[in-house]
Amino acid sequence: QVHLVESGGGLVQAGGSLRLACEASGSTFTDTAPGWFRQAPGKQREWVAIISSSTFYADSVKGRFTMSRDNSKNTVYLQMNSLKPEDTAVYYCNVVMSGVVYWGQGTQVTVSS
Repeated sequence: QVHLVESGGGLVQAGGSLRLACEASGSTFTDTAPGWFRQAPGKQREWVAIISSSTFYADSVKGRFTMSRDNSKNTVYLQMNSLKPEDTAVYYCNVVMSGVVYWGQGTQVTVSS
């Protein structure tokens, strides 16, 4: 059983930064392509970033967010800079292993104007 735990969310002013972390237990991120998603109130969950041999970002966060991984800690990160109020959402990490999709419980990010 794979268990994902996100951390690092919080309240920040517009223009500020946060660093989210997602740690996996029960398996490793090695040879997988973990991703970050977010869901704002009243909206559908949307993809934010994914990391494999390369890293890809949604247009809305490109140039502001950076996803990275530390396989020795079995953790992926999302560095979020120049945050905007529209970045307010619950952020989830996600990974597919052996055909099964796993999600973390999410971490709240709130950006005040």
